[in-house]
Order: sequence, then C-alpha cells, then structure tokens
Amino acid sequence: MDAAIVANWMLSELEKHDCLYQDDVVDYLVKAKEESLLRENSDGNLVLGRQLLSAFQRITESNVVWVKPERYWRFRVAEDEPGREARG
Repeated sequence: MDAAIVANWMLSELEKHDCLYQDDVVDYLVKAKEESLLRENSDGNLVLGRQLLSAFQRITESNVVWVKPERYWRFRVAEDEPGREARG
C-alpha cells in the first residue's frame, strides 16, 4: 500500500462515518503491517507520517478540517474559519 491508496481509504471512511479519528487510521495501518506510513511523535505515540498526511490533504484540502483536541478529521461546515484546523 502506498500513501495515495491509504489517503483514498481514509476519505472513504470519512464519507461513511462523518468523522475519522487518527487512532483508527493508525490501528488500521498497524494491522495491515504498513507502519512505514507512520512515525513516532515527540510523546512516543504512533501518528500518521508526513507523506500520508500530504496525500490526504491533497484530496481533501477544501472540504475537510482537522479537530486537534480530539485528533480527528471531519467535513467542513459553514461555521468553520478558513484554514485546515477547526475548533472542536
């Protein structure tokens, strides 16, 4: 699997569930033995690697936002401010 394939899977999951938690993507990649698409953050947790994040952003730039406190993506709503990050 490459980053583009996983990014498209992520979009499909987001469309099905209206939100997509980073932990669910990490679990999916670990179970699929695709840890190369992950990295360890400064706290020692597995998170999405930059290549995968870039691939996902390319296909969702205008319609998906990241909700940082809860670490998930959701579709943009009218109340969202410009940019990629949204408030909870």
